[in-house]
Amino acid sequence: MIDPQTLGEVGAVVEVAIAIMLVVGMWVVRRGHIRAHMYIQSSMVLVNIPFVLLTMVPYYLAYVLPGLPGEISEPFYLYPTIMLVAGLSAEALGVYIVLVAATNWIPERFRFRRFKLWMRTELTLWWVVVFVGLTTYVVWWG
Repeated sequence: MIDPQTLGEVGAVVEVAIAIMLVVGMWVVRRGHIRAHMYIQSSMVLVNIPFVLLTMVPYYLAYVLPGLPGEISEPFYLYPTIMLVAGLSAEALGVYIVLVAATNWIPERFRFRRFKLWMRTELTLWWVVVFVGLTTYVVWWG
């Protein structure tokens, strides 16, 4: 495993960069570049999956999970757990949005119609994850 503090620094930079690119994708679609928006947004959501699985999950399992549920009130355990739940929610919603917007794999009855609402919800949720992730970094390495 990589040194946890170094990984935390890399993780913070990567996750902030992904969140910034999601904002860039929002800006691009407002300029009428729908295809560029689609590529940016879906790429960021999909790039995040292996990054999280290879870098964040092993450290959560090694350092946080053993202290749960007894230590959940401690910031060392609480913030990464919030980040895990919010991150899973953001990633699942992001993948769902990509599937609805770019494929016919989702049955019609499960497809949403209000794209802006769901995409704005996703962007907000992503920034919550980034904020909690940065808070986790400060708590762990501050």
